[in-house]
Amino acid sequence: MEALISVATIYLFIIVGFIYKKVFKDDVKEKSFVLLNLYFLQPILIFWGLTRVNINKELFISPLIYFCAIFLVLFLALLYSKTIFKSDKQDKSIFLASSLVGNTGNLGIPLGIALFGEASVPYTSILNIANVFFIYIFSVYFFAGDKFNFKHSLKEIIRIPAIHSAFLALAYNYLGFKLDADFEKLFTMGAYAAIVMQLVLFGMFISQVKIKAANWKLSLNIVFFKHIILPFIGIFVIFLFDIDPFVGVIIFLELSVPLAVNNVNFASLYNCKPIDTTFSILVSTFAFVFFIYFYIQIVNKFFGL
Repeated sequence: MEALISVATIYLFIIVGFIYKKVFKDDVKEKSFVLLNLYFLQPILIFWGLTRVNINKELFISPLIYFCAIFLVLFLALLYSKTIFKSDKQDKSIFLASSLVGNTGNLGIPLGIALFGEASVPYTSILNIANVFFIYIFSVYFFAGDKFNFKHSLKEIIRIPAIHSAFLALAYNYLGFKLDADFEKLFTMGAYAAIVMQLVLFGMFISQVKIKAANWKLSLNIVFFKHIILPFIGIFVIFLFDIDPFVGVIIFLELSVPLAVNNVNFASLYNCKPIDTTFSILVSTFAFVFFIYFYIQIVNKFFGL
């Protein structure tokens, strides 16, 4: 029940952002919200999240498998995009940047609780960490790559404070430090503010989507890779490792969740078709609802759960 309430709350804040933009229109400047979220609230969220997970050797196998699947499909996506998006560099950038990035935080963690109980939290949390690193390194590179050369793109990645926040949090966690109770409250407030801001921002961009002018070619190709190719490759990669079926199911779940809302931030920051990116996230979310029945059948067949 708690997980279902969490998912309902996610959609409530998206609706709030949608209505807010519709009512106030041009008085609302999305770029200001994006900058506030990326450069202030997101680093707090990442530090808070990474210091709440007890990192140990047993958990590290999960992100290793996750990355193996992600990078295998990324290689295929690079080859595929050269043919499909050769006439539109921005569509190619969005496809490569977003098609492998799932909503492992806002959706993956509560969904894991709903399906597998609280025992899934350590694994969904560390997979979310892996996803964060992919987003803030590779996705930023692809979004920025359309505007800059390789050297400048790397500079853009280094400028994102979430990277520094993540490394600081991992070191802090590894050394066994704990947040003071008062600082814990402060970081918790910032973390939840970041989540709310992100969802409201997504609602703002949704309000500007026009179905008739939507980029269906981009969205459907992203869905093809995110919800068919990636889970399919993921199954084979998972079975290459000798792991508990319970852990395998959670990895499969995190590979299958719809696109991350965070993609909108970077698309807006680098002026890389944020409305088309938003529409792709919408299509991915609806596709996930359709595919989840088949995902459950796969889980039952291959993992016996």
